[in-house]
Amino acid sequence: MLSAGRFRTDTKPRGDRFAYWHTYMADVVAPMEISSPYAHDFRAEYRLLRIEDAALWPTRAPASRYRRTPRLIRKSDPELLHMTLVQPGSGSVQVEQGTVRSAVAPHDIYFIDTSKPYEVATVDAPIRGIGLDLPRSQLPLPPSTSLDGVVGRRLSGRHGFGALISQILLHLVDQAEVYGPADGPRLHRVLLDLMAGVLADGLDQESALSPEARSHNLVLAIRSFIGGNLHDPRLTPAAVAAAHHISTRHLHRLFQQEGTTVAALIRNRRLERARRDLAEPGLAGTPVHVIAARCGFGSPAHFSRVFRAAHGMSPVDYRYAKLRESDESAN
Repeated sequence: MLSAGRFRTDTKPRGDRFAYWHTYMADVVAPMEISSPYAHDFRAEYRLLRIEDAALWPTRAPASRYRRTPRLIRKSDPELLHMTLVQPGSGSVQVEQGTVRSAVAPHDIYFIDTSKPYEVATVDAPIRGIGLDLPRSQLPLPPSTSLDGVVGRRLSGRHGFGALISQILLHLVDQAEVYGPADGPRLHRVLLDLMAGVLADGLDQESALSPEARSHNLVLAIRSFIGGNLHDPRLTPAAVAAAHHISTRHLHRLFQQEGTTVAALIRNRRLERARRDLAEPGLAGTPVHVIAARCGFGSPAHFSRVFRAAHGMSPVDYRYAKLRESDESAN
């Protein structure tokens, strides 16, 4: 499991809650001035996940304002780049850094640089989001890259690299327990590359990314595309390559480095989705051929053959065995 901690201010005496929150924000991000109309009874919560030297923290707090001033920067500067994915249930987050001012809505993201003054606030609604903090020096971007054009801006969390990093953050928060310490370096690399991809995209400077980061991000984008289009029987390596404006030869070379092929990835992802659906009691009345079609198998006979090869039994027998197990465990 990833290193984790949980905290709720309502476990503290009412008069101490705001002070505890103030200390937490200083420890995780950087010292800052905080104000809130709910300071007298500040009910906030967070969960902190440590991935190497990255901090990932889903949080919820009442309407509040956070200011990092030149005085506080001189006093302490961890030189972090902070990113927040604003989640449903949050108000619009007002962000200001440098000359940039933005209103960031749920499902979108913003960056702030702890080495420069900023202000972040919601006025009359709670803040709910997932924060990610990484050392700025570790980003796979040239040292001369200026982030002034992207910090403080509202960036899409629904498209491109913004969507990819949003999916990764939501997945890690939801399934942190499936990862162990040995996974930390790889997850850290994914977060660094994706954060750099979002920044380069926002700056319109994709060429600033290292070749390794560009290749890694492209593979992640392709995997996400495949996962979202498994239902389409026209999903082939050629279609995947065309959707990402690369040759099929380049596509195959990318996945050779991953130790698999695109065709095998598509087949295995389809089989996994079909396996889950066949084992789902709520879908017991759905015909097998319908499940096969939903998973992108154009022919029931072909689906039956590849399923038997993968699982040692027909789809019908697999469904029966799993539903019987479910019934026995319920009794």
